[in-house]
Amino acid sequence: MPKVKSCYACTSCGYESPKWSGRCPSCGAWNTMEESITTVADKAGTAAKTLRQRPGTGSKPQLLKDIPEDQTIRTTTGISELDRVLGGGIVEGGLVLLGGDPGIGKSTLLIQVCANLCEHGAKVLYVSGEESARQIKLRAARLGIHAEQLYILAENALDNVEKHMQELAPDVMIVDSIQTMYRPEMASAPGSVSQIRECTSLLMRLAKESGTSVFLVGHVTKDGAIAGPRMLEHMVDVVLYFEGDNQQQYRLLRAVKNRFGSINELGVFEMTGEGMRVVPNPSEQLLSHRAKGASGSVVFCGLEGSRPILCDVQALCAQSYFGTPRRTVNGADMARVSLLLAVLEKRAGQKLYNQDVYINIAGGLELSEPAADLAIAVAVVSSLHDQTVGANVAVIGEIGLAGEIRAVPQCERRIAECRRLGFTTVVIPKENLKSIKKQDDMKLLGVDTLVQAISVLF
Repeated sequence: MPKVKSCYACTSCGYESPKWSGRCPSCGAWNTMEESITTVADKAGTAAKTLRQRPGTGSKPQLLKDIPEDQTIRTTTGISELDRVLGGGIVEGGLVLLGGDPGIGKSTLLIQVCANLCEHGAKVLYVSGEESARQIKLRAARLGIHAEQLYILAENALDNVEKHMQELAPDVMIVDSIQTMYRPEMASAPGSVSQIRECTSLLMRLAKESGTSVFLVGHVTKDGAIAGPRMLEHMVDVVLYFEGDNQQQYRLLRAVKNRFGSINELGVFEMTGEGMRVVPNPSEQLLSHRAKGASGSVVFCGLEGSRPILCDVQALCAQSYFGTPRRTVNGADMARVSLLLAVLEKRAGQKLYNQDVYINIAGGLELSEPAADLAIAVAVVSSLHDQTVGANVAVIGEIGLAGEIRAVPQCERRIAECRRLGFTTVVIPKENLKSIKKQDDMKLLGVDTLVQAISVLF
């Protein structure tokens, strides 16, 4: 009889060790070693039950110039924001991993995708390892979905899923979720490192051989990363993250890996009682509740891939009664904000040593580009002196440690978005002003230093 043997594998890099350790010897991550159970041969030489080894593709080496340049076949999902993030639609034979917090709307979005695909004649197989077929039926009825070519399979044994997939030959298959799938040949529990690795490997082979596009739903850890080894993200073609607070109405879809398109695109959705609704104009939605005439509020135009988005940068300065003033940041980098506050004190003479400073990016956006520096600094000065910035003024620019304003990329696209939403004045770096044509209906103010920007606006 085969013996049972336990080993420990790192959930971050996949490193395996015969004994547990607090820190992974390979990647250095803490508390990532998890136990997995395997079977080995006994002393008598009895062969343990092994996984079925599949043959390869059997292809021969080809010269790069001889490979035909066939255009990749894409299928639209019927959801414009999802198509944007995917790079134009679903690629035939692609393997897509979708991760997000519980209750964020992953299953709701995918069931809507299934309905849209079935309306265009596609055959879709929805495999659920967490819910029964009746539960999925209830969700579909709530969303008003009555697709005729949508097959539901409540199964978490991947061998049975493979058999039904070969019988149905669907165009698209959804697996919800990959952590609940397991292979009976392996002794480890579902969700372990070895199970996730083998299940994903099998699904990847099935997708490439049959041309079926496969969507995998992945759970996330408390740190926000997809649970399981990082090699799971390396094996798939596309990795998507669904972001946002489930208490808020907006959801953001980002691609952190995409072999078929850009990883800088952003999709914006709104959670409603009828499912996920596309937000075609996120700038207008994010600024719709802006408090005009209030100090500490500045409009900034950021870039998410090829899409310019206007957002409301808010700051609040209040006198501190403690030895160390508080610094609270939501939606921006804490270290970057601390740097900007130091530049304001040293280069612009703004006294913030006795002020609690709170920074918030309205709408749940995360600003990571340095072009938002000037907007954050101006918002802090506006709140500190209780002076308002004009309601039709937008601020764009990067700040250096010497207090200089540096140029930002794609400034013309940002200005065009500001013009479209009715803004008449835009403060930009003077270096960008040299390469921009004069606008008759726009007032462009070029600034060289932070002090100059403050004097121009106040």
